[in-house]
Amino acid sequence: MAHPRTRTWIVAAAGIIVGLALASAVLVRLLAPEPGPTTPPAASASGSPGASVGGGGETTPAASTEGGGSHAPSSVPSASQAPAPSRAQQILASMTLEQRVGQVVMVGTPVTGADAASLDALRRLHIGNVFLKGRTTAGAAAVSAVVAALKAEATPDATLGVGQFVATDQEGGNVQILRGPGFSDIPAAIDQGAMDPAALRAAARTWGRELAAAGVNVNLAPVLDTVPSAEFAPGNAPIGKWGREYGYSPDAVASHGVAFAQGMADAGVATAPKHFPGLGRVTANTDVSAGVADPVTGRSDPYLAPFSAAVRAGAPWAMISNARYPAIDAANDAVFSPTVIQGMLRGDLGFRGIVVSDDICDAAQLASVPPEGRGSGFLAAGGTVALCTNQNLAPRVWAGIVERAKTDPAFARTVDAAALAVLTAKESAGLLLRG
Repeated sequence: MAHPRTRTWIVAAAGIIVGLALASAVLVRLLAPEPGPTTPPAASASGSPGASVGGGGETTPAASTEGGGSHAPSSVPSASQAPAPSRAQQILASMTLEQRVGQVVMVGTPVTGADAASLDALRRLHIGNVFLKGRTTAGAAAVSAVVAALKAEATPDATLGVGQFVATDQEGGNVQILRGPGFSDIPAAIDQGAMDPAALRAAARTWGRELAAAGVNVNLAPVLDTVPSAEFAPGNAPIGKWGREYGYSPDAVASHGVAFAQGMADAGVATAPKHFPGLGRVTANTDVSAGVADPVTGRSDPYLAPFSAAVRAGAPWAMISNARYPAIDAANDAVFSPTVIQGMLRGDLGFRGIVVSDDICDAAQLASVPPEGRGSGFLAAGGTVALCTNQNLAPRVWAGIVERAKTDPAFARTVDAAALAVLTAKESAGLLLRG
């Protein structure tokens, strides 16, 4: 048993310790800041998977969320701990619906200079991407002046100052829109296929630098469709007839098509391998014929290998065919097929970039679908940018997307996700004004 005096000191010491603890708690409470408003978490995207992509660099965090009623688990960071919204997310939040729709449409404009319809699309419809169409032999200086005038249309009123993706078709051979001083004469893909892949990559780097110097930042190439044989090629209206194929085996197409794409990327120009899931087996051209179908190509077809190789190599864009593939989706043309876009390209191949349509405005294949339903149908299927080369039909495509988004909340979220994917790619490309 302890001595009485010892017990007295123990009690006194305990009292002092308790007192100090209480005083400390009061002091901490007095010095703590008053609670303030917290920053909401960055919005997340629905509908477009997101990941970094070589050359395009876009991620697609969702622009909106579908909330459930349950509380977040305690391990989830609080709103005040969430990362700040990206510049792309901030701009998306500041845009009207009409401006968001403008980011997911690409309008055609004459390569010799914008006409009234093209300018109307850029100004009144807020369309934020252009496709240089037609042909020119005027050379790089003339094209550069046209592109500079187009870029001047990306005003605060039109696009909140967001710059444009400026695209063209510069494959080579019969499909080369830009010619003249400052542009090389690019051989057709069938001739490029005879080059060593390393030499082709170096040549494509030069061709890409010519595009970049003229202000073009997207080349809707290379063609990765595999034509079965040289004998079949003349009957393959969209590809083989014009020598647009790199060879007659998936391996040849993959090695040379990827080399072309990498050379363009070396020059800072994004490419859009096309026309997924392939036009090498068809006999009619969707541009001028309806009912074009490929009854052979399936979901695990060996002719998909070049597209898979391009995805693995970091392709930032991919273009979807307008043909129908009954063995894959008997009910929908590829451009309107969730199975083709989301199931195969996004799912099977793991593509995380921008999915652009083939032309949806002048294509005879799509003539039975009103223009108002073409852009919205493509986006609903999983697409990102609807290409309308006919500037006179662009208002109807744009209006169809706007009106559906106003009445269909799920589709509005799809538009937001696609617009965010475009804005994020533009952020990586240096096309956003800094805040």
